[in-house]
Amino acid sequence: MSATLEIRWHGRGGQGTVTAAKVLADACLSGGRHVQAFPEYGPERAGAPLRAYNRVSSKELRMHCPVMNPDVVTVVDATLLDSINVAEGAKEGTAFVVNSPRDPKEIRQKLKIGPSNKVYTVDATRIALDCFGRAMPNSPMLGALCKVTGLVSLENLLEDVRKSFGKKFAQKVIDGNLEATRRGFEEVKEG
Repeated sequence: MSATLEIRWHGRGGQGTVTAAKVLADACLSGGRHVQAFPEYGPERAGAPLRAYNRVSSKELRMHCPVMNPDVVTVVDATLLDSINVAEGAKEGTAFVVNSPRDPKEIRQKLKIGPSNKVYTVDATRIALDCFGRAMPNSPMLGALCKVTGLVSLENLLEDVRKSFGKKFAQKVIDGNLEATRRGFEEVKEG
């Protein structure tokens, strides 16, 4: 991992994007790294586009601003590919992790990015529906992101999902999210 890894999340209100950024930060913090997790949105309602950010570093983080040139872009809602430029500020080598049943090659064409950028897809919405019956793709997206970046092991991520969701939800919901996270990790495809 480089000194600092910057991640920009794109999602819609109500999909758990902000929660996913916070859970990732908790998992990285448990691993002894310095982290930031913060959203960028106003008074939007459910369904409105939003961004969230993570910074993960082995050193103290002193920068406190949105991620402008991300190392990783995570797209929780693929419909955003048609309405906003999720590749804005992407640099050579930026990886894209997109919630989509489509092949990564199709998504690459839609993003109009260079050959040095990697594109990964995972059908996170379908996984969420299978695992706990709601179109909340945040857990499978977390699993896919951790597989792509190697930031934390699947075991550590699952422990932090258990801790984070255990404060708010019944055991059935927690178990569904754990399975969804595991499946996102296992089912992400590279193109």
